[in-house]
Amino acid sequence: MNASDYPDAPTGKPLWLITLADLALLLVGFLVLLQATQHIGGKDLAKGIREGFGANDAEPAPMPVAAAGILDFAPGSAILPTTPGALVAWAREAARDPRVMLTVTGSTDGTPADIDRVTGSAAILAADRARTVAAALAAVAPSRVAIVTATKPGRRAAIVSVAFVGELQTGPVRRTPQ
Repeated sequence: MNASDYPDAPTGKPLWLITLADLALLLVGFLVLLQATQHIGGKDLAKGIREGFGANDAEPAPMPVAAAGILDFAPGSAILPTTPGALVAWAREAARDPRVMLTVTGSTDGTPADIDRVTGSAAILAADRARTVAAALAAVAPSRVAIVTATKPGRRAAIVSVAFVGELQTGPVRRTPQ
């Protein structure tokens, strides 16, 4: 085989010019995106991008950073086994930061003896344990306490977790005339 056996290269644009045109179009597209979204807030833009990719629109779960609790409830009982003074002091210190949320999770051990005596439900007993501890924490931060129940058997306990829920929401500062 010699050079005459190969066809002549077609005349056309050099490869670097096509690459340059692609980059220029990407830059124009990016600038159009910036211009179109300048009046949209960051959270709304992120929500739109998530929707565009088919992600769910649920708020992200709070990030737990610490936990404490009351353990060893009597089987079938939601009465506090110890005084909650230390737990309340711990929660009060944690709730000083307004960016946190307290979550009280009640649980049962899964045995037939560890159920609510009236309804025969372990979930109701777990909720009662969580409510008992939440009532002790009510003086700390009542608007930032959530009550949940554990989905699987564990300990006869009510665990309080401190979760970071985000930055403070700040609004415009209003000044009153003096």
